[in-house]
This record gives sequence, structure tokens and C-alpha cells, in this order.
Amino acid sequence: MTLTRDFKETVNARIQRDPTFAVALFDEAVSLFLNGEPETARLILRDLVNATVGFEELAIETSKPSKSLHRMLSAKGNPTMDSLTTIIAALRKRLHVDIKVQTVSCD
Repeated sequence: MTLTRDFKETVNARIQRDPTFAVALFDEAVSLFLNGEPETARLILRDLVNATVGFEELAIETSKPSKSLHRMLSAKGNPTMDSLTTIIAALRKRLHVDIKVQTVSCD
């Protein structure tokens, strides 16, 4: 008998016990969005919401139904820019971080 734990449970536990890991995931999600990989970014944000604020609390903070938030942050989700901004703002607040964007030349 092997002892294994679900990957999502492992990520959730790590986010909860390691604030640096949570911030790194948030940074990765924002970078993925800005670099054209929204599907992966939404899934990372979903994991962060599950491990930090939770969808029910996020629904209260964003004034959006939790089921809608679940759909928005699914692989096939299609959140509006306003909704996405609201979700990111709630996570920024929870993680106590700010976002700075820097562009670099592709040369």
C-alpha cells in the first residue's frame, strides 16, 4: 500500500504554510496572463483562492456568485477584465503584495 496525497492537497497545504510560495504562485499567474497563457494563469489563481480566501469569501468581497467565480477560474473560463481585476485585487490584499510590471526588450 502506497501513501500518496492528491497534488491539489499538497499545493493547498504548501500555500497555507508558506507565504513566499503563495506570492511566487501569484507572481507566476500574473506573468502568465501578461504573456498570453490565460488558461494556466486561471488554474493557478483558482488554487490560490482555494488555499487563501476561499470562493465563498471571495464571492462576498467581489459581489459575484461563487459559482460564477469557479467558472471564471476554470480552464475554459472567460472572465471579463473587470472580474479578473477584482479577483486579483482580492488576492493582492490577502497576500499583502503589490504588482510592478517591467517590460524588457526581446532582442
